[in-house]
Amino acid sequence: MTLATGVPPREPARAWGKVPEELSARVPVEQRGPGLDRDAVRLLVSRGTEVSHHAFVELPRLLRAGDLLVVNTSMTLAAAVDGRVGHARVVVHFSTRGDDGRWAVELREPDGRGTTRARAGGPAGAEVRLPGDVRLVLEEPLGARGARLWWARVSGAEVLGLLREHGRPIRYSYTERDQPLSVHQTVFALPSADGAGSAEMPSAARPFTARLVAELVSRGVGFAPVTLHTGVASAEAHEPPYPERFSVPEASARLINAVKAGGGRVVAVGTTAVRAVESAAGADGAVRAREGWTDLVVTPRRGVRVVDGLLTGLHEPEASHLLMLEAVAGRAAVDRAYEAALRGLYLWHEFGDVHLLLPAEDPHAEHCFSNCW
Repeated sequence: MTLATGVPPREPARAWGKVPEELSARVPVEQRGPGLDRDAVRLLVSRGTEVSHHAFVELPRLLRAGDLLVVNTSMTLAAAVDGRVGHARVVVHFSTRGDDGRWAVELREPDGRGTTRARAGGPAGAEVRLPGDVRLVLEEPLGARGARLWWARVSGAEVLGLLREHGRPIRYSYTERDQPLSVHQTVFALPSADGAGSAEMPSAARPFTARLVAELVSRGVGFAPVTLHTGVASAEAHEPPYPERFSVPEASARLINAVKAGGGRVVAVGTTAVRAVESAAGADGAVRAREGWTDLVVTPRRGVRVVDGLLTGLHEPEASHLLMLEAVAGRAAVDRAYEAALRGLYLWHEFGDVHLLLPAEDPHAEHCFSNCW
């Protein structure tokens, strides 16, 4: 299978500019002080262009009875493995397993600090020696836009077994140290029947704890599980997302449609959940059970058919994910929120703070968002 994707149109430069390095979350929040749990992050809330500041534990009071959270159940893989090309050390990031048994991979160079830096891909036929006398051979670039990601074939071992024995979670240079795989799993993660998973954590769901989920359920907020196995990102090149494997089960499709029909709000937890549920939506806005590959790129021009709101991390100004946020909330709302996040010294990346985008409130609606319970 050849994966290729279109390129969203170039957007104007963002007024809020570059994110300072000191706003990168270097360790998980529970490691920043005694007594902290995953839900001890901050929550920026956008309702249209109105912005407010909260703690994540306030989420149950910011949603309504009848709202539905769409969550990604994909488990995170230990997708980084050390190897050698000739005498040169490399780190292989295993991204996505194709239907033909090949894997999309990214080769990176160790930077001497426990993390990696970008490396030119290829050439075709290059062999990477991996632990346990396993061989990986690069065959062809993933798409026509560049040679960062390559299709590769592995011999000498089954890849998922190799990752379990020799892999570690992918780590980028803004983090302080390696973390155990458990730190990269969300409370919603479930093992898949074929062992597949995500190369990187669906991190918008990381702040959820079992306690917080129970409180949300007790207040009438529902959950609809979907699955999207996300591939590797890149700290150097923010490319549009390429095709990924996803599944929207029948029960979740029915639940989403029922909530929409009843006037509730469908809030996706993470851009991966948006991509999955929007890939299962017809032109009529109805969601149907579906699984396979999605090459959908959600942009303001395409818009969203199902999702009313989005809970997500904070993204770099070049990230294609911001186009998805604009599809949900509009450019003005996103820019206003990011300006507030920078002024408020919110933390970025997978261990950072989170952002909840909700529709602007109807002034005639009889709803409240605080002190309601």
